[in-house]
Amino acid sequence: MGYLARQLAGRTDPATDAGWQEAPGRKGFFTDTSICIGCKACEVACKEWNALPMDGNLDLTGNSYDNTGDLGASTWRHVAFVEQSQERIVAARESGRRLVNLGMPTVGSPPPSPDPTSRAVPAGYGMPPAPAEEHGPSLGDLLAEKDSAEYRHLGTTVEGTAMVGPLPEFRWLMASDVCKHCTHAGCLDVCPTGALFRSEHGTVVVQPDVCNGCGYCVGACPFGVIERRTDSAVSVRKDGHVPDVGVAQKCTLCYDRLSHDQEPACAQTCPTTSIRFGPLEEMVDLARRRVSQLHEQGFTEARLYGANDDDGVGGTGSVFLLLDEPEVYGLPPDPVCATSRLGEMFRTAGYAGAGLLGAAALAFLGRRS
Repeated sequence: MGYLARQLAGRTDPATDAGWQEAPGRKGFFTDTSICIGCKACEVACKEWNALPMDGNLDLTGNSYDNTGDLGASTWRHVAFVEQSQERIVAARESGRRLVNLGMPTVGSPPPSPDPTSRAVPAGYGMPPAPAEEHGPSLGDLLAEKDSAEYRHLGTTVEGTAMVGPLPEFRWLMASDVCKHCTHAGCLDVCPTGALFRSEHGTVVVQPDVCNGCGYCVGACPFGVIERRTDSAVSVRKDGHVPDVGVAQKCTLCYDRLSHDQEPACAQTCPTTSIRFGPLEEMVDLARRRVSQLHEQGFTEARLYGANDDDGVGGTGSVFLLLDEPEVYGLPPDPVCATSRLGEMFRTAGYAGAGLLGAAALAFLGRRS
């Protein structure tokens, strides 16, 4: 694949393609929504470190306890609150199971039915357990000494693993959303002034002093992350000044902190380690192991978002573990970079132009004859 093709679509190292000769390696987030408690510490830390103005953050939306509503020019971290009934929990688990179980035929005799007296690891029922590496033993370890037959009256998973309790009638899904720092970033591709640039860490950063406020980047982002700051923002300064009004703004992944070997403010502040930061490959590997852990314990609703290098944006620098479909969290199920088909569009326009010229030439020659 050529240089120009790599810039538009497919797998690539964005920092290298941007011209960085000695890039330190791509950095990124892993946000584990299964252990997010909705404390909004990440929101506060982000606003405090970046001196972001308020944009109605003290007003409740009336739909839930979410008081920020969405990402924006003055809200670079947004914690979503989603209420779910028992029926939706069941649907989410079935949906997640279909993602990993394609129902393909197997070779040989079917596996034997589970023995009711076996000591199978019990499956979960409510909110998933915390990761074992930093939060003590896993659910399976805690219940390994108990005979799974004790829980048979509560039902089993499709794999025959005993449930440790009934499904809850209600649960909260909480997720801290942020800029995805896409491998192929539409906002970066369409910027006419060079205000957006690819950092040596593979992240996408806005230079507010270069941005002319054209807004091309706003429409090019498939996630609706980047926006221009309006004069409705409320200053947090004593002089009442709101900086960068009319300028596009979004998460920089704390570029100033990364330059001094510090992790982003949101990740450092998160009390449950729901937000993890580090080399992107390590974050993706950690996310996949976490999903496997949850699936083994019966939480089949767990799935990854942004970890596919072959998706419409070439994978993202912010990977999420979700407990339901992406649409539930306000995320597009199949994001596509606005410029990924640029070559195809130019070819189509060229063919159309050539056809019009040919038609005009034929009409002219026909009149002369």
